[in-house]
Amino acid sequence: MEEKTVYICDNCGHKEPKWTGRCPECGTWNSFSESKVSKKPVKLSRAAEVRIAPVTLAECTTGENDRIYSGIEEIDRVLGGGIMRGSSIMIGGEPGIGKSTLMLQTAALIAENYKVLYISGEESAAQIKQRSERLGIKSRTLEVLCETNLDNVLTVLEKGKYDFVVLDSIQTMTSSEVGNTPGTPNQLKYCCGMLTDWAKLHGKVVMMIAHVTKDGLIAGPKTVEHMVDTVLYFESSGTDLRIVRAAKNRFGSIDEFGLFQMRSEGLVQIKNPETVFLNVRTGSEVPPGVSIVPVFEGTRVFLVEVQALTVPAKSGISRIFSDKIDTSVISRVAAILEKHCRIKFSDHDIYVNVAGGIRIRDVGTELAIALTLYSARTGIPIPSDIIASGELSLTGEVLKVNNLTGREKSASEFGFKTFVAPAGIKEGKNVLGIKYQGVKFITEGIKAVFGSVTSRAPEDMGTPQ
Repeated sequence: MEEKTVYICDNCGHKEPKWTGRCPECGTWNSFSESKVSKKPVKLSRAAEVRIAPVTLAECTTGENDRIYSGIEEIDRVLGGGIMRGSSIMIGGEPGIGKSTLMLQTAALIAENYKVLYISGEESAAQIKQRSERLGIKSRTLEVLCETNLDNVLTVLEKGKYDFVVLDSIQTMTSSEVGNTPGTPNQLKYCCGMLTDWAKLHGKVVMMIAHVTKDGLIAGPKTVEHMVDTVLYFESSGTDLRIVRAAKNRFGSIDEFGLFQMRSEGLVQIKNPETVFLNVRTGSEVPPGVSIVPVFEGTRVFLVEVQALTVPAKSGISRIFSDKIDTSVISRVAAILEKHCRIKFSDHDIYVNVAGGIRIRDVGTELAIALTLYSARTGIPIPSDIIASGELSLTGEVLKVNNLTGREKSASEFGFKTFVAPAGIKEGKNVLGIKYQGVKFITEGIKAVFGSVTSRAPEDMGTPQ
């Protein structure tokens, strides 16, 4: 078969008939690698080899056992209730965060009921064995393959008839069809596409571990994220807490997240988030600038502690420091308080933190955040038996939020006596034994919690407007 030589840019995949010092497409220097290309068209997808006749939507079937359950509830929760057959999943995270550990634990559990292959391009079989012993994994059915050549991997997959495949990692895979350098955009797109096609064609599952950039995004072209069915991010809170979030999920919600704790025996799932996010205090009074907030994420409600601190701006320009709650949310809530409650924040630096390190995106926490900022600014503590939930409008109104009953139930289970929330839903005591205090405006919420709206602040905080 006649071949010709082409030069392919390792950075963007641009092709040139002869070597060039600088890529005309992306501008990268010394990025061209020599490659042999057959004049015969290359088959880009194995799925194309199979003739599939079109059918009507009514003729399509879903099957009774479309999902594989991993045995780890937090993983199944994030994936929408289990791992969908025929799907491709990509999970990314910082080096050393525990991606390989989580995938090895998952693969070992699934191997109890299905045929599973763990492919490693970064570790030897001996290293994987040592890690499994350290984690207490005693699976005798989990198979391991240490290989980086995609053609060899696909051959093994075809012969082995595996149900579940873990690849650690996609950046180590190479195919002679697109060069010999691993991790290039072309290699990533080609290898990811071929593995995704194999999973869909045979109704199997491929789970690919991916490296991330310094910005925390999956390394490589954005195309690979479009190819796969699900994209997961494995995050660290700066402690031993690990969080799995879905950035994309064709078979479930992206609002779910899974919680794990890194221990000597590996990653242990956390089924009760309050044990991590709530601080136990011996006294009955909570210090100023602290509140307990009911957060609704995905299908569950849990309580977290939000802390706030306000200090005079040293440079004359106020700043907001918050990496767990969007700074735009803090800025908007502070502006609402300044406008409607006559308490000045524009000359103060604002610090906001969430205990446990989890990131909050729920709009239903805005009323509680407002009360926390007000408490921090005035030095008046929030009573320990009061909890609040609601969304704030720019006009100062308290708006309805999702799953109010679930938030109320969680508050009742932890002994809160008063639940401050949007008015017009229910008043007085309910069946949970907690008093429902409805409020229409932020000023009413301040009065319900603190007794009155005050513009007074400690002298060292300056004069409010």
